[in-house]
Amino acid sequence: MVSLKDIAQKCGVSAATVSKALNNQKDIGEETREKIKKTAEEMGYLPNSAARALKTKRSYNIGVLFQDAARSGLTHEYFSGVLDGIMVEAERRGYDITFINTHSEKRQMSYLEHCRYRNFDGVVIVCVDDFNNPTVQQLMNNSKIPVVTIDYLHQNCTAVSSNNVKGIEELVHYIYEKGHRRIAYIHGQDFSFVTRERLTSFYRVVEELGLEIPDEYIREANYLETKDTARQTRELLKLKNRPTCILYPDDTSLIGGMNVINEAGLRIPEDISVAGYDGTKISQQLCPKLTTIRQNTAMIGKTAADHLIFQIEKPKTALIERVVIDGELLTGNSVGNAPEQ
Repeated sequence: MVSLKDIAQKCGVSAATVSKALNNQKDIGEETREKIKKTAEEMGYLPNSAARALKTKRSYNIGVLFQDAARSGLTHEYFSGVLDGIMVEAERRGYDITFINTHSEKRQMSYLEHCRYRNFDGVVIVCVDDFNNPTVQQLMNNSKIPVVTIDYLHQNCTAVSSNNVKGIEELVHYIYEKGHRRIAYIHGQDFSFVTRERLTSFYRVVEELGLEIPDEYIREANYLETKDTARQTRELLKLKNRPTCILYPDDTSLIGGMNVINEAGLRIPEDISVAGYDGTKISQQLCPKLTTIRQNTAMIGKTAADHLIFQIEKPKTALIERVVIDGELLTGNSVGNAPEQ
């Protein structure tokens, strides 16, 4: 294994100078620093993690809390994209990521206890069944371990999320421009922060456009659940003045509604239009190609990791912030011109 002494001998400097160069200290010349870094790379030098942790008092390990209520796990594009963004940025900055596990060999631990047990420098909460769970609140309320949340606001944590307000605005405006005035919205679970943002944005846009949306047009279904959206779509199709366009919670749950529409002998988008959310790969492979909002999952994950590492490394200057990442409207083919009304 290459040591600091080996690099020092190769460069003709002291081991202390090598240490300063590799740690980007400012009291050595730029030319010397670059020479030492290049030599270290050529010699295959890897810093000793235990020594680095002892010196910096950091583990260079970030905990990730991921508890998917829909049980889709890492197969779901949104979460896998966010997690990949976190991992890429964390590894680029010299950090490892570890999933939080509350089970040890002897007993079950709380989230906070596991974070302390693993000596995490910080935590990203990507998804949990219930943010109001006392053990989740305990972790977020802890002042000693920096926490960044995805799609959830908490007074102690920086939050990173997709721009749900703008996404719904763009989607509804596009549908309106296609001539639709009877627009239904099957949204996700009421308790979700994402749902509240999207639903509020929906009501604001339709009010701005002067649309009267009947209460029976607004329905709830679980995210990523096709059975709920299928049931709600059947109810919408029974209405005397059925909607000409239906918005769904996400691209996956939309498939349940699409199946019901097809079973009823209706054509998409000639007889009725549909729109999703997420911009998954499969949404652009369906026929017709879905009209949806593509969330920038890689940027959401990267931003979460970046803000967490800043809090870890510069705690005195880090602020609690809310960061929103814009998505992209994919017009697709599932929203057509509204049929004559």
